[in-house]
Amino acid sequence: MWQSYDPALVREELRVLADHGLTMTRSFFYWPHFMPEPDRIDEGCAARYGDFLEAHVEAGLTTIPTLLVGHMSGENWDPPWRRGRDLYGDVWMVARQAWFAEQMARRFSGHPAVAGWLISNEMPIYGERERSAREAVTSWASLLVQGLRAGGASQPISIGDGAWGIEVTGNDNGFSVRDLGAIVDFLGPHVYRMENDMVRQHYGAAFICELTGFLGKPVVLEEFGVSSAFVSDENAAHYYRQVLHNTLLAGATGWIGWNNTDFDLIHQDPYRHHPFELHFGLTTTDGRPKPQLVEMARFARLLADIDVLGCEREPADAALIVPSYLEGAFPFTEVEDRSYLFTTLRQAYIAAKEADVPVGLTRERDGIAEDCRLVLLPSTKQLTAPTWHLLERLASEGAVVYASYCHGTHGSQRGPWYAHLDAMFGVEHQLRYGMVDPIEEAQAKLTFERPFGTIAEGTTLAFPVAGTEHSRAYLPVRPRGAEVVAVDQRGRP
Repeated sequence: MWQSYDPALVREELRVLADHGLTMTRSFFYWPHFMPEPDRIDEGCAARYGDFLEAHVEAGLTTIPTLLVGHMSGENWDPPWRRGRDLYGDVWMVARQAWFAEQMARRFSGHPAVAGWLISNEMPIYGERERSAREAVTSWASLLVQGLRAGGASQPISIGDGAWGIEVTGNDNGFSVRDLGAIVDFLGPHVYRMENDMVRQHYGAAFICELTGFLGKPVVLEEFGVSSAFVSDENAAHYYRQVLHNTLLAGATGWIGWNNTDFDLIHQDPYRHHPFELHFGLTTTDGRPKPQLVEMARFARLLADIDVLGCEREPADAALIVPSYLEGAFPFTEVEDRSYLFTTLRQAYIAAKEADVPVGLTRERDGIAEDCRLVLLPSTKQLTAPTWHLLERLASEGAVVYASYCHGTHGSQRGPWYAHLDAMFGVEHQLRYGMVDPIEEAQAKLTFERPFGTIAEGTTLAFPVAGTEHSRAYLPVRPRGAEVVAVDQRGRP
């Protein structure tokens, strides 16, 4: 773009966005063009970016510049002088990146169109490592933030990594949300998950925002969107509407749709080999607004009507526990435990939404909130011993603690990691060492032997059974003081 810049076209595209109530864009310093040599900025690209900023002022918009753009839309690009150097651990390479950050800040940080800064565009992908060292990544990010500040940047800064770290996804990619959150001003999830359930699809981004917000920093949904290659116009509008409203209720305070317009660059990489990337725009190639942009406009009007800056979230009276095992905090635990926790927590969050239960996430590692009347601990294999005892105390003091059982999704140390289970539930479990008690039916049918909330005695509920050979299991118990609420089709409590 910066070597074939069309100022008139840029101004027309910005006008369309502004006419639909959008207030800012995200812009990108394509690194190979902006920094063709390790100690030189391409002044032509910089000048054109300066005009781009002026166009924003004319349109009444602001923008967030993104520094290290070595990845986008299905391809990575290096400046020619990198020559395979480690982006995080090579001291000279890190210094060059920090110098670039400082130079861009010196040129543009004083411009009224600059609203914030992002260090990268999805750096975990550009870094080309399955796992990077957490300490090296955090140090790298800290030095680049310092580079921006040294260049005069006073605006909010974030990393642009997508918030894909272990605290959110259970996958340790080195980009710790907890560590990076200490050096940035806001956190920016990128969410493009594909699901097999419509409700889960519509709440997916909201759940990610909830998981990301545990540090108290603002959460901006930094990237979300759909390609028209994958979804009809009508359903694209539905998706945008659901994501925007659900993430607002989940605490998000900003939204950046990907992206402003469709492209006609069929012969240019990466669009040549990832052609669906041509059609993520809010407008078509001829500037026609898509239904997604209309939804953004409606959402902008809603935010103004409710005076969103004067709104606060009501404290939740129900807590969903995020076990510390999601963050891989303990030795000799399995990766599968973390991925299982993510999917289970997400489904529990969605079930609470479906039940119209305002629920907040409370992280075991940071201390369980003790002021909620309802505590949810769904399908749990692992929780630390002190937390189990805390939950017993909360229940004895009047809280309702919902805890359910899971055998585990793999063969290592199957079973509940809590020896006090019998006393807590008023049962005597009948587990056999090393064995699975499988659910053999395609459906689990529960018949209620007594009223349970709004469920009448005699009601039967049926649920499809899924899971691995390890997790498709039930907990055999004998009541020892517990009230049997329901039994399965074999009469088991």
